[in-house]
Amino acid sequence: MDPIQYSKLRETAGFVAMLAGVALIVSISYEILAGNRTHFSSEYMTMQFVVCLTFIADFFIEMYANADRLRFFLRNFVFLLLSVPYLNLIDWSGITLPRTWSMFIGLIPLLRTLLAVYVVVRWIIDDSIRRMFTAYAFTLLLFTYIAALVFYDYEIGVNPDLQGFGNALWWAFMSMTTVGAEIFPVTTVGKVLSALLPASGMLMLPLFTVYISDLFRKAKRG
Repeated sequence: MDPIQYSKLRETAGFVAMLAGVALIVSISYEILAGNRTHFSSEYMTMQFVVCLTFIADFFIEMYANADRLRFFLRNFVFLLLSVPYLNLIDWSGITLPRTWSMFIGLIPLLRTLLAVYVVVRWIIDDSIRRMFTAYAFTLLLFTYIAALVFYDYEIGVNPDLQGFGNALWWAFMSMTTVGAEIFPVTTVGKVLSALLPASGMLMLPLFTVYISDLFRKAKRG
């Protein structure tokens, strides 16, 4: 396969994988905010299965298009593991898991979504600094949003300070910026998130400073 065909094939597969990831985010958002709080619906299970198959197909398409397929497989094997529909496999086996465990397992493919976003950003943006900034901005926003969903799912109904998803989203963004919010978690998962979000913010937010500094440096040169 010539380089142009290889690039187009990877780009198409990457866009499809990213759209599948977006569909999964929308589905799990609806499931948490408006669905049954004891188990996942059959519609969501079907969506996750289709999205995971899309991720797996994307992996093998890229492997097929790669000149060194064995090296590609070994270097990207972890992404294949993130694409497996574990929740569906568990459901088909007849095993019944608590909602808490099902939630964590159901979030695994979302990690693969982050990779799809990064791949598409890498193709769209040529400048390395802007590419890094955009990819990290998407990652930061998506991680914060997912944290708000998980926080809401675990804390609503047991935390008197949490009145709705808007509160959870505000809590997540305030925690990510290390400002803090007057909503104190009462569940173990909520407490873990309240530690992870500020730590993630301290690691990622300095990249914004690097980006702004680079813009000023280029402006002075121009």
